[in-house]
Amino acid sequence: MGRKKGVPEFEETRPDDFDPANPYQDPVAMLEMREHIVREKWIDIEKAKILRDKVRWCYRIEGVNHLQKCRHLVRQYLEATRGIGWGKDGRHPSLHGPKVEEVESE
Repeated sequence: MGRKKGVPEFEETRPDDFDPANPYQDPVAMLEMREHIVREKWIDIEKAKILRDKVRWCYRIEGVNHLQKCRHLVRQYLEATRGIGWGKDGRHPSLHGPKVEEVESE
């Protein structure tokens, strides 16, 4: 068994020669780093989708007891969805979750 012809090979690790302080020094390493980041984001998104399907299945199977029986899956799903996606890189991961409204005390 050999590799199929026409299937491109790619590195699963970050490029060694990428310098974050000067990203434009090596354009090939910069593009490889960008591809690596995109690939890792897609992996995280797909993991969250799998967990979402598990939560849906658990809700359907457990019925009225889903709050107790599916809690661990819901927590895993919420943790998996924190900080993934496009355009959320500039914010701290704690800001990606649900908004907490502060109640003013009198």
